[in-house]
Amino acid sequence: MPADPDLVAHLVGTTGLTPAEAARVVEDVVAFHAEPVEELVRRRHTELKTYGAKNPEIFGRISTELADRVVGAPRLTERQLRRIVYG
Repeated sequence: MPADPDLVAHLVGTTGLTPAEAARVVEDVVAFHAEPVEELVRRRHTELKTYGAKNPEIFGRISTELADRVVGAPRLTERQLRRIVYG
């Protein structure tokens, strides 16, 4: 999906970015936020588990992170998060 031209123009006007750089930044941010909730939950669970976190802490943190996303994900219970991770 191409970057919104108005947003690219705004970034060019308010930063030192070239139009190509600004378009790339917009596309990267959109791609980051386009990650499906299920994939994000699995990815973050794996990342946090790698650093020794335990499930109660992990699921609480993931729940908070989901609520803080720019485009809000649905509110998921710990049980729903567990089902995404473990099936």
